[in-house]
Amino acid sequence: MDCDDVMLTVRITAAERALLRDLARAHGGDVSEVAVDGLLEVVPALHDDGSLLPLQRVLARPAPCAVTLWLPASVADLLPLLAERLGRTGGPAAAAPSGAFSAALRLWLAGDPAVLAAGLGRLHGGCVAGGRPPATHPGVRIAA
Repeated sequence: MDCDDVMLTVRITAAERALLRDLARAHGGDVSEVAVDGLLEVVPALHDDGSLLPLQRVLARPAPCAVTLWLPASVADLLPLLAERLGRTGGPAAAAPSGAFSAALRLWLAGDPAVLAAGLGRLHGGCVAGGRPPATHPGVRIAA
């Protein structure tokens, strides 16, 4: 952890939290690192207003678990921009950067766990501890 890291609490479901932990364990990293990787993978896909609809649907669903994550300051600097973008398109719960990060993380975690694990492996040069994807979590599916 760098002294420039930013601590942020996000809200996700219990199933999403379990998947995030499994991905981190399978990858050999920590939960914060995997969450940042997921954020960086999903944010470029949110380039136009039409692509924000799935993110707004995620925001409409309850997320009872709080998870504290550490983000590099350079990544945390993206969150106010994402929150502003969501706010302009009618995403009231994402007015705060933590809400925007929660929504983006939940959108990423809604993907197929094997695909997420493979993406992490590609991002980090094929490094996945144990060489296998995490267990499937059927409760993570978020209807689009």
